[in-house]
Amino acid sequence: MDHSTQIANDIKKEVTQQAASPKDAVAYIVFDTESIPDGELVATVKYPSENLSPDAAIERAQAEAKAKSFSGSDFLPFTFQKPVAICTLTVDKNFMPIGLNCLDTPQYRTSEMVKLFWLGIETYKRANLVSFNGRGFDLPLLELAAYDQGISATSYFASDKRSRYRSPYIDLQDVLSNQGACKLEGGLNLLARRLGLPGKMGITGHDVYPMHKAGKLQEINDYCACDTIDTYFVFLRTKVLMGHVTIEQEKKIFEDAIDWFKTKAEDFPALGKYLANIQRGKPV
Repeated sequence: MDHSTQIANDIKKEVTQQAASPKDAVAYIVFDTESIPDGELVATVKYPSENLSPDAAIERAQAEAKAKSFSGSDFLPFTFQKPVAICTLTVDKNFMPIGLNCLDTPQYRTSEMVKLFWLGIETYKRANLVSFNGRGFDLPLLELAAYDQGISATSYFASDKRSRYRSPYIDLQDVLSNQGACKLEGGLNLLARRLGLPGKMGITGHDVYPMHKAGKLQEINDYCACDTIDTYFVFLRTKVLMGHVTIEQEKKIFEDAIDWFKTKAEDFPALGKYLANIQRGKPV
């Protein structure tokens, strides 16, 4: 068996082990990513003749980005980033969570987590994707990562999931900003806090790169998992806005979901801190 075949078999085995329920039970895949600048790519593309190290190239590119930014942000575009965490939460048609995964645990290798993500998307091809700003960042990031590795995602690219206005894919930032007509200042953290959820707990996306340099891969994935759960609860509240569930039904789903997350705390220690920082027992 050649190396590529072995990798493919290992990925399929991991997806099978992680799957919490039959394919038809998964109605939604809530997901989030964390990324860092790809120093080799930055050096090669932006400074091809300067022989900069990856770290030096990132430092220079960030300084240039900060100088051009109205807000003083040094964040580089997704085209110069690579994923270092991908977390997914599968949800059934009744909006209950049924599977929480940080991909390629505990190694957290970019190449393997990207393969797992796209294999999962193809496996659960009927499930709708749910994210916050996934259309503007996470999905393009993952599409380029698939491009780098030559990964096929036939059903995804052949569907309307990439169409901004016809897609069944749910980008909560689009939903709550009138398809980008206004800026949703405060982002996911604000939406989570308005529901009494923890939101950011001492870490933001700006911290991911230095954390990665320090080897804190588990902490990055814990952060990503908590953002994924925040995204899920914000998604649930939008279903109230759309009339798909009543506020009374949402309260019951919320309570049941909290109980479900408690059962996962042993596998995801960060869940304990997340649950302890919920400011009220149920949405209002």
